[in-house]
Amino acid sequence: MRIGVFGGTFDPVHVGHLMVAEQCREQAGLDRVLFIPAARPPHKQDRVLTPFVHRAEMLALAIAGQPAFQVDDLEKERPGPSYTVDTLEELHQRHPAAELGLVIGSDCLPDLQFWREPARIIKLAGLVIAARPGWSMWTPEQLRLTLGLSSAEILHIQVVAMPLIDISSRDLRGRVAQRRSIRYLVPRAVECYIDTQRLYQDEAES
Repeated sequence: MRIGVFGGTFDPVHVGHLMVAEQCREQAGLDRVLFIPAARPPHKQDRVLTPFVHRAEMLALAIAGQPAFQVDDLEKERPGPSYTVDTLEELHQRHPAAELGLVIGSDCLPDLQFWREPARIIKLAGLVIAARPGWSMWTPEQLRLTLGLSSAEILHIQVVAMPLIDISSRDLRGRVAQRRSIRYLVPRAVECYIDTQRLYQDEAES
């Protein structure tokens, strides 16, 4: 069993997230992709997030119809910041026989060294890296050097080619606040949910 681990705030989830997950599933041969919404992301503690229940529900609506995709709320009740290494540890305990692949964008690679216990992350999961617009793909040698890994340490990397479509949740929140269209940028069910729940309508950011 190969399980892709796709974490994020998903505030809101959009078609870019879904494209990444599907291309990683196909090209990296993943049997399942777990979407794991962060409860308290350590790098966004200065911003008020949309309540977890709404973000998780939007994810569920977005992935409906793809049996290989699943929402996992394991970070919901865990106290403290939502660290990736803790999530991978828990998933490893739940699925000891599975091979975990951490789905990340190439834009995350420069910051990986600043995550909690990056060397431990690499031991718990391989990296399934999706190209992002404007960000070059790092070589294994660059990652080893940046993370302080020796040549003897195993580093599993799979690079996923995909259309370079630049969509951000921040931009979508701004569009909703400005009463602009988000049609075709998010699944229709997510668009309707945002409208009926009146999410993001009072945000000032663009």
